[in-house]
Amino acid sequence: MDPRDVITAEQARAIVEQRGLDHVKVGIFDMDGVLRGKYMAREKFFSALKNGFGFCDVVVGWDSYDQLYDNVEITGWHTGYPDAQVRILPGSCREIPWEEDMLLFLGEFAGEHEAVCPRAVLRRTLDKAEAMGFQVLAGFEYEFFVFEETPHSVREKNYRNMNPMQPGFFGYSMLRNTVESDFYRDLLEGCADMDMPLEGLHEETGPGVLEAALSADTGLNAADKAALFKTFTKIMAQKTGMMATFMAKWSADWPGQSGHIHMSLKDRAGGAVFYDEAAKGNMSPTMRHFVGGQQKLMPETLAMIASTVNSYTRLVPGFWAPTDSNWGIDTAPARSAWCPARPRRSGSSTGSPPPTPTRISPWPRRWAPGSGASRTKSSRTPPSTATPTTENIRNACNCRPPYGRRRAACGPRSRPGRCSAMPSSITSPPAGSGRNASSASTSPTGKWNAISRSSDLRMTRPSGGAMS
Repeated sequence: MDPRDVITAEQARAIVEQRGLDHVKVGIFDMDGVLRGKYMAREKFFSALKNGFGFCDVVVGWDSYDQLYDNVEITGWHTGYPDAQVRILPGSCREIPWEEDMLLFLGEFAGEHEAVCPRAVLRRTLDKAEAMGFQVLAGFEYEFFVFEETPHSVREKNYRNMNPMQPGFFGYSMLRNTVESDFYRDLLEGCADMDMPLEGLHEETGPGVLEAALSADTGLNAADKAALFKTFTKIMAQKTGMMATFMAKWSADWPGQSGHIHMSLKDRAGGAVFYDEAAKGNMSPTMRHFVGGQQKLMPETLAMIASTVNSYTRLVPGFWAPTDSNWGIDTAPARSAWCPARPRRSGSSTGSPPPTPTRISPWPRRWAPGSGASRTKSSRTPPSTATPTTENIRNACNCRPPYGRRRAACGPRSRPGRCSAMPSSITSPPAGSGRNASSASTSPTGKWNAISRSSDLRMTRPSGGAMS
């Protein structure tokens, strides 16, 4: 039986018996989208399929570094962090390709905890959309840094001077994706095996930055795949002696990382709700109202999708990030609107945990009528008010790549002679320039930005929870 053919509890039991498994993995997403879980014995799993099981509710009361929140109501010291009821989702069954037939099942909080369960909140929202006559389709796209580091080495370095998979800037590099083809292939094949296939994977602008576009699906499936992708990309990287991070801004010296949600709606008959052939930009009235709602509710939305301090360190004007609640017509028809970023010509945006602007399409991405499903990106020229010349790049981030040396302890993927490809005119700003000019330097590279010296370092640079 194929794991993705499993729908019912009976089928879930059957595939476990068929594979002769003594244990399976079960997991549930916490408040930060981190997959928490454990191995569960076969008979316990069979019981949980029928009756559910208990899972400590602290996972809805702490952050990605296991630090307790101090303003929660549903759990906390006042409740003693008891077990909450969780139901198994048989239809989430997936094979974990690196564990010899091991199966993974997702769960959802039930009972009173269902009110704050992130997946349950999404499910209720999608149910509301369905009651209004809409089917939500979505495709997620993520950027992430890959380092030739381990969970131990990054701590030994205090998260500074980390070696990227490749140095310098080289977006869409055919050279690099061929040199690093082993990792690319592992990622592509691993994602396909876990039913979260990638329709695109390429080098982004920055040292060791990749961008992956997941194939579109219905709303809940797309969300599951996106969250699983982030978890298992980190797993795949660590299994090859590297580390991946989806932090919105791991260093002030480099561009941040974005997370895009491409969205579209269909009606009950399967027709495209956003697309109107006769309308300007092919945007139907419903689509315009949808975009308007995104703009109006942006403050409330950001509280949910930009939920950490680190999310906001990326929002620097003119540095490939959304700082205005604007929208615009995109050059590729399958992405006709951009919300809430600047017009699309300002480039990519968002981070992870996002701020995640939404690209709303008149038709679903990868389901455009005829052959019009082009995803050709428009020019990445920023607005004229924020053109990234050498001078304002200096002023924006005081760029100086912290790379360019061999690792002290050579790992399996280390290579000699790593150095930054950035021109010296950018990497060596004049004395007194940049936003760090007034701050005393304390880092091994000769500086450390004011944001990273804040009282909450865990939220503003990679931490144990964020990186590993």
